[in-house]
Amino acid sequence: MVASTGFFRGHIGKNMEIILAAVVALVTFALGMGGGYLLRKSWAQKRKDSVEARIEKALIDAKGKQKEILLQAQEKSLKVVDEAKVEARQIKQEADGLRASLEKRESLFDQKILELENQKTDLVTKAEQITKSKEEIQKIKEDQLAKLEKIAALTKDEAQKVLMDNAEKMIADNLVQRIKKLEEEASDELEKKSKEVLSMVIERCASSHAAETTSSTVDLPSDEMKGRIIGREGRNIKTIEQLTGVEIIIDDTPQAITLSSFSPIRRQVAKRTIEKLIFDGRIHPARIEETIKEAKQELALDIKKAGENAVYELGIAGLDPKLVQILGRLKYRTSYGQNILNHSVEVSIISGMLAEELGANVAVAKKGGLLHDIGKAVDHEVAGTHPEIGRDICKKFNVPEEVIIPVFEHHNDKPSTLEAVIVKVADAISGAREGARKDSYENYLARLEELEKIATSFSGVDKVYAIQAGREVRVFVTPDEVDDLGAVKMAKDIAEKIEAELKYPGEIKVNVIREKRITEYAR
Repeated sequence: MVASTGFFRGHIGKNMEIILAAVVALVTFALGMGGGYLLRKSWAQKRKDSVEARIEKALIDAKGKQKEILLQAQEKSLKVVDEAKVEARQIKQEADGLRASLEKRESLFDQKILELENQKTDLVTKAEQITKSKEEIQKIKEDQLAKLEKIAALTKDEAQKVLMDNAEKMIADNLVQRIKKLEEEASDELEKKSKEVLSMVIERCASSHAAETTSSTVDLPSDEMKGRIIGREGRNIKTIEQLTGVEIIIDDTPQAITLSSFSPIRRQVAKRTIEKLIFDGRIHPARIEETIKEAKQELALDIKKAGENAVYELGIAGLDPKLVQILGRLKYRTSYGQNILNHSVEVSIISGMLAEELGANVAVAKKGGLLHDIGKAVDHEVAGTHPEIGRDICKKFNVPEEVIIPVFEHHNDKPSTLEAVIVKVADAISGAREGARKDSYENYLARLEELEKIATSFSGVDKVYAIQAGREVRVFVTPDEVDDLGAVKMAKDIAEKIEAELKYPGEIKVNVIREKRITEYAR
């Protein structure tokens, strides 16, 4: 019992100590909290005072600035009001001035209108007076004419005719003599001037002339080569003829064979092919085909180079490269033995000189002279005259119209432009130059006689004239024997007979003319 009581007391004593300790801790915590709160409140109060002081200072500063801004704004507003008042006064003054000016103009305008109305009234009155005066004058004139007709026993028209007839008789002889004199003087002066210009141009241009034949000859190293060219059973010569379109003539001429074709290009291909085969030594169909291809390629390059050299020599620019290549084909084309490319270059040079002397377009004349015979490059392949073919070629390659006119009209009797006349004259000069064309005078006359003889052989033909150096034949028929349909048929028959019997370069125009003239005399 005593032990348990002691244990209980000991246990209570410990609890009391714990409780006391807890109480002390709580009191301490409460005192700490209270002190902290007081400290915190005191610190916050001080901070609050500090912030409020700053805010109050800021408010004071803001109010001061606000007063300054208000004062400045008041000053500016007063200034703007003053300026507006000044501007308003100026605008009012200007408006007053404009109003006064308008009022003045209105008054002047009204005054002018009144003056115009008065003038109009005066003009109407004067017009009426003039009309009345005209009527009186016309009446007086008619009266006078009637008196004159009565006195002269002639009407007005009859008197006028008599007067005109007398005047014509008086001046007719003098007028005819004066006109004749002027024509003679002008003709002599023009002829003299033209001779001077043409002679000077001919002297300045001295071109070379090439006399080439219409057939080509190939020299052979030996007569044994003829047999090799012919080949076994003629296979080599047949292959060459088929692939080139050229007829090979092998006759008794020693160490030579002749190539014949209407196309100079084909003859040149065949000639180059045979020369290559002779040099190579291998002559058989397969090798012939290869050689022909090589010859065509070389000839194409040669043609292109010839055209480029001609253009470069003349200083002509702006031509289409394909047109220049067609121009180069003229190197292997001849007309009456004259090389056409050399002839075209010469015509271009002469045309440029003449154009310079006459004040024409030199560039147009030179281009027209160079291209005037370009139709001959393909006239064996295309139907039509070479001027027509040349015109079509130039149009295809966008040559200017002023250049196309000389190309198309260089054989016309009356070309339409000065440049076309110049090219026609230059063409005649180049063809007529001594040595330019190989045909002799006798051969030329014989060809014209043959041409006229063929046309004369048809019944109903009255007269025949070969003109344009044999390029045209004019056939006059008897109208009672040949009707219009017969004339058409005759032209076709004459052309066919010329093609069958004559050899000639280019094209011949057959012109059948049927006209009926009735003449009567009044005695």
